[in-house]
Amino acid sequence: MIKHIVMWRLKDEAEGVSKAENAVKIKEMLEALIGVIPEIKALEVGFNVLESPAGFDVVLYSEFASLEDLSAYQVHPEHEKCKDFIGEIVSDRAVVDYEV
Repeated sequence: MIKHIVMWRLKDEAEGVSKAENAVKIKEMLEALIGVIPEIKALEVGFNVLESPAGFDVVLYSEFASLEDLSAYQVHPEHEKCKDFIGEIVSDRAVVDYEV
């Protein structure tokens, strides 16, 4: 199993709305992929609840059966739409993919 974790720091304002509004939109877009991209075994999106200079604003936790499934997810057209939007509103990003 592959666990895919992504964290984002959001711009204070982007695409004409606030950081909080964009965080909600990220969550809605990513959660909408469940059932659309069959390779997703689990997916959750959360918001940071403690302000910290080292903190990120939004986190994605997802699971895939294999690296091949993760690769299929990465290039799926619906995931590409999410990546395009997220790329416009983030200031920083961190990613970890690991096998269990």
